[in-house]
This record gives sequence, structure tokens and C-alpha cells, in this order.
Amino acid sequence: MSIIRKKDALDFHEKPTPGKIEVRPTKTLSTQHDLALAYSPGVAVPCLEIAANKEDVYRYTSKGNLVGVITNGTAVLGLGNIGPEASKPVMEGKGVLFKKFAGIDVFDIEIDETDPDEFIKIVKSLEPTFGGINLEDIKAPESFKIETELREKMNIPVMHDDQHGTAIISSAALLNALIVVGKKIEEVKIVVNGAGGAAIACTDLYVKMGAKKENIMMLDSKGVISKKRENLDPMKAKYAVETDLVTLSDAVKGADVFLGLSMGDVMTAEDLLSMADDPIVFALANPDPEIPYDLAMKTRKDVLMATGRSDHPNQVNNVLGFPYIFRGALDVRATTINEEMKLAAVYALAELTKLPVPDAVSKAYGSEVIKFGKEYLIPKPLDPRLIASISSAVAKAAIDSGVARTTITDWDEYKLKLEERLGMGQRIISRLASRAKKSPQRLVFTEGDRLSILKAAQLVIDEGVAIPILLGNKEKIKELIAENELELDCEIIDPYHQRDTRLVYAETLFQKRARKGMTVREAQHLMMDRNYYGAMMVEKGDADAMISGLSNDYPNTIRPALQIIGMEPGLKRVAGMYIIRNQKGTYFLADTTVNVNPDAEALLNIIELTNRAVKFFDFEPRMAMLSYSNFGSAKGEIPSKTADVVKLAKQKWPEIIIDGEMQANVALNPELMEKDYPFSELNGKSVNTLIFPNLASGNIAYKLLMEIGSSEAIGPVLMGMNKPVHVLQRGSSVREIFNMATIAAVDAIQSKSRSKE
Repeated sequence: MSIIRKKDALDFHEKPTPGKIEVRPTKTLSTQHDLALAYSPGVAVPCLEIAANKEDVYRYTSKGNLVGVITNGTAVLGLGNIGPEASKPVMEGKGVLFKKFAGIDVFDIEIDETDPDEFIKIVKSLEPTFGGINLEDIKAPESFKIETELREKMNIPVMHDDQHGTAIISSAALLNALIVVGKKIEEVKIVVNGAGGAAIACTDLYVKMGAKKENIMMLDSKGVISKKRENLDPMKAKYAVETDLVTLSDAVKGADVFLGLSMGDVMTAEDLLSMADDPIVFALANPDPEIPYDLAMKTRKDVLMATGRSDHPNQVNNVLGFPYIFRGALDVRATTINEEMKLAAVYALAELTKLPVPDAVSKAYGSEVIKFGKEYLIPKPLDPRLIASISSAVAKAAIDSGVARTTITDWDEYKLKLEERLGMGQRIISRLASRAKKSPQRLVFTEGDRLSILKAAQLVIDEGVAIPILLGNKEKIKELIAENELELDCEIIDPYHQRDTRLVYAETLFQKRARKGMTVREAQHLMMDRNYYGAMMVEKGDADAMISGLSNDYPNTIRPALQIIGMEPGLKRVAGMYIIRNQKGTYFLADTTVNVNPDAEALLNIIELTNRAVKFFDFEPRMAMLSYSNFGSAKGEIPSKTADVVKLAKQKWPEIIIDGEMQANVALNPELMEKDYPFSELNGKSVNTLIFPNLASGNIAYKLLMEIGSSEAIGPVLMGMNKPVHVLQRGSSVREIFNMATIAAVDAIQSKSRSKE
């Protein structure tokens, strides 16, 4: 798991803007007429429509895609009752997850009220604002009363995710675990350690799936909940049993299933050994499970285990549930989230796990094959199929159970809209990072004396995606590390003090460039340059990839790499690509950094390289060759050149989806394409890859999008080098450097794989 440092966490939440969320308008407000429509007097028109028919609020406002994440801060994470103000970072974080995984907007509301009845009144009064309510971090037993009464009183979905999210995910894992071990839910003996909101909700759902109450034993901090105990609250009392057993060690003997939602290290190896054959252990305490994963695996080979941690198989992660459950509920304007909808989510998760896993997901987690079994009981959080599978199942259950106010007739179309709403490209770096962690590569950062590089290198180590090597003055780098309270333990190399290595490297450079006019002395002098030294490290196998360019011009950074490493065999040029992500989707732009005025042959190279690079990021490229002309509508050198290139590309690679020449608005507007150019091979396909006719147009386009287009950029991705070299944009942020390091690490893995073929 990632190492979290206090300063990093505080800086993340403070800079460049305090907090993690903001509100943005969805309409253009550029003229007086726009303002008049948005507010007075135009806003009165939808107001009157809604006054006449309240359901029209979903038609004319954002209510239908707006969830309130609401707490009083009485049970925040494992921090306890820290108050509403201190809970706000957590609630903002929940809002980010809603948006990232399901495209749902959130207002987080922290209420300074601990009296359950008053809290209920406040939340109930907010019903006109929201399409759904996600209760969060409210302590038990008050949370049971609050959720139960709000569900009864409100006509929008209400769910306490701390309880039901964990219940839904663990229930899916339990169903699949029972299949793996060949046991029946109505027959297994279940021990639940912990009796808070999540544990009660999990147990309730297990019972609804068929588990027998008489086969369940629950423990709290005082031990087994027996009928001999006095003053039990009603939620615990329903699981009280007639028994003389007290301790966890007594309770787990002969048990088939252990569910832990308590605290770390309360279960011993002896306890695990006392369980039945093929025991199912869900040790969900975080960050330390009830029994350590490695200890459990060493103790019993037949154990099936799930935890709440991302560094072990079968992570029970609520993000697998709540975004998609609310998505489905909102899309049919459900009045509640009922048991039928929860169970639909459970069964959808369980069934999705049994389907063949897409290659993109397998690669993201560094495995050639992920298949249903003891180490894959529930889907991975980065599986792009989750939203379509779970949300549609929840929506259908809402319709079938009579709590939906609208219906869906075309389920295939609905699933497509779900994926479009989300924008599948949001998970690019997450997937690549998962792949990189499986085989960390050595990345040489040539500008190791820059603070942003050091912070990014620290993040690279913390995330486990690569092994940084820093070039620069060792004393200066160590001083910066100490000043900024970093814990950066990695190799630091100052080329100035590496005379013997420099001479070896210089001889190799001289051999490569002797007939290009370079002398031995010039080669020795160039090896003092960190870009030359770093590139030679990659060439000689002393590093796996190089990253540079933070403080240098692009040409000066790339030139040493071209002279030393060179291009892939068969290529005559390299090219640069940017990935642009915004609310509309993910787009790949090339060439944006290298070729000034490429001829037809060069553009063919760019198309070939871009096609491969887009697939590297697990997208199917659908290319538009851009121009200022649409299929011959205007004459000139660029339209003629680009039209010829498209013809040549189709002849050379008939499997590539490409068309043009065309203007950018035609490429990106499916309605315009269908109306005016129905003959195009791109008609009916969403273009995701844009090939520019020259460097000026590509460079201007991506920089405009970055500055004024509300877009996030990843890149530049250098394509066509014989070994991985990636060039940063000048002034890149720590996150941008980390993104590039992740790309470079996976590029190095694939480069080694290609060299073995």
C-alpha cells in the first residue's frame, strides 16, 4: 500500500486550490442572452414548469445526477468522533469517487448535529435538492435509526455506504467462494467478528441470500453475543445465540466462514487451523486485517481469503459498489434502494467475476490470465465493465420491484451510454501503474537535482511502479531530500565523479558517431552532459528507461537519445503523441512534438507508430486524418497530402480504422459526420485518434486544449525509439512526471518483451 506522509497529504489537499472538488457550469454563459436564459428572466420558465409538475425537476435541473454525501462526523474512518469539519476531506474524497467511477455529481454536506431525530429532520428537508443521499461515517447504533427512518420518509434513494457497500461486495465474494469450495450457503457455519453497522449489514444480507441464523455467531468487543448478555441493542440482539462460548478462539472452531470487521491481528494461526476444511476468511479490518494475509497463506494452503487491502487478492473495496448502485438508481429515478436492488448488485458482481477478463484488465494487474478461482472472487476495481454490469442490474431491479419512476427499454443502448458518461480513459494511469508494479524497472532521471523530480521519484518508490536512479550533484540532491523531509532511498550518480564509466561510455558513443564527424575528445566531453550519460545508461543496460526534459528544450533533450539509442529498426523517424482527457472522452493526438512538416512517408510512419501506441494504452484506435478540408472540399498542399496519405495507409494496413482528410469538428461530431459524410469509414464510430498534418497544427491544438479546454494532458509520449526514452514537457508537475514515469516503466517492460521475440 502507498506510504502517506503528513506533508504530502496536507499539500495535496491545500494546493493549488484547497479541497478536491469544485462546481462548474454545464452551459455556455458568454453573452447577455445566455445570462438571461440562465437566470432572470429566463429561469422563470422552467420554475413554472416544475411548479406545475414536480417530476420536471429531473428534466430541467441537475437533481437527477446529484447525490448528497452527508455525515455528522461521528465515526470517521478509524478516527472516531472527530466532528463534522474534520470529516469534510473524507466527504470530498467520496465525491471524487462518485464522479470518477460513475460520472455522478456530489455536494458534500457536513451537519453539526448528533441527535438522531434532529439529524433526520435536517436531511429529510434536503430532498428537493438531491436525486439520492449517501450517508457516511455515522456511528452505530444511531446510523441504523437514521437510515431506516430516512428511507421510510424520503422518496429518493438513501444508503449508508459504510454498512451496505461492504455488505454487497463481501456477499458477492462469499457466493463465489462457496462455489469454489463446493459448499452451500444454507449449510455453512459463519462467525462474524465485529458488531458495528457494516458487520450487521453484511450478516443481514448473508441471511437474505440463504444463510441460516442458527448457523451464525457474532462477536463484539466483549466476546460472543449470547442471549445471556443484558442490555443488547436491538441490532445485536437479533443475532444473540444460546451458547456458553465467549472468545473468538472458541467460536471459530469448525467454522466454514470467518467475517472480520473489527481490528487487526485478533485471529491467530491456531484459530485458523481450527476452522473447517477449505475455510473462507474475509479479514476486512484496515489497514491491518484480523489475521495477516501472509500468515494465513502460510498456515493453510486451502484457505480462501479476502481483505480490504489493494496489495492482496480479493480486495473488498466499496468502490466496486456504491458508484454503480447510485448510478442505476438515479437513472430510473428510484424512490429507494431496496433489498432487491442490493441483491441485484451482489449477483451482478458475482456473475461478472465468472466471465472472461478483458486483456486490458489482466495487463493492468500484471497477469497474463485472470480467471475465476480462489484468488479472483470479485472483479478488480479497474474493470471497465463494472458500470454497465452493476448499474443496469440495479436499474432493472428497481423497475421490476416497482420503485422506479421511469423505465428503460433499450438495455444495450443504456449500457453504451453508461460507458460514454464515465469516459473510460479516466483509468489509464491506474491500469499502467498496476502493470508496472509487477516488474519494477530502473528509470534514470537526468535532472535529479530538481525538487519536482525528487518528489516524483519519491512517489514512484511509494507506489512501487519503478526503481529511480537520479543523476546530478550528490550533495545537492541529498540536501534537497533533507530540506523537504523526503525519504528517498535510491541510487544517486554524479557523472562528473564517474570517470571510468564516462570513458567506457564515451568510447561507445565515439564508435556510433565516428563517421558522423565526432572525435574521441568530443565524445568524452559530451559524457559530462547528463542527457548523454543517461541515454548511454539505457543503451548499455545500466538503466531500463530514461526521463528528461523538465528544464531543457525538447530538441536538446531528444538529440542525445537519437544519437545513442536511435530509432527502432525499420523506422526513419520518431514521433510524439499527447493524450488529452476531458468530459467528452479520451483522445490521442499525433504528431505534436517532433516532425515539423512531415511528407507522405513521414505521416505514414506517424500513423503506424500512433496506432501501436494507442493500443499500448488499451484503446482501439479510430483515426481521423485532419486538415482544413473535408474530403476535397478545399484545395491546397495539406488537403492533397493528407488525402493521399489516407489512401496509402488503407492500402498498407487495411485493418486500421482511418479516414480523411477532414476538419476537426467533423471528426469529433458524430451527428455532423452522419449527416454530411455518411460514406466515411468513421461514420458511426467515435473517433479517438487525431493525426495532424504538421507540427504547428498539432502543437497548437494540444496546448490550447490544455489551457482553455478544461482538459487533462498526459505526455508527450515519444514513439519509435529503440529503447524507452520519454521527454517531459518543461515545467511538468509532480503528478505529470509520475504519469510519465509510469508510462516509461511499462514501455520498458514491453520493450524487453519485444526484444525476446
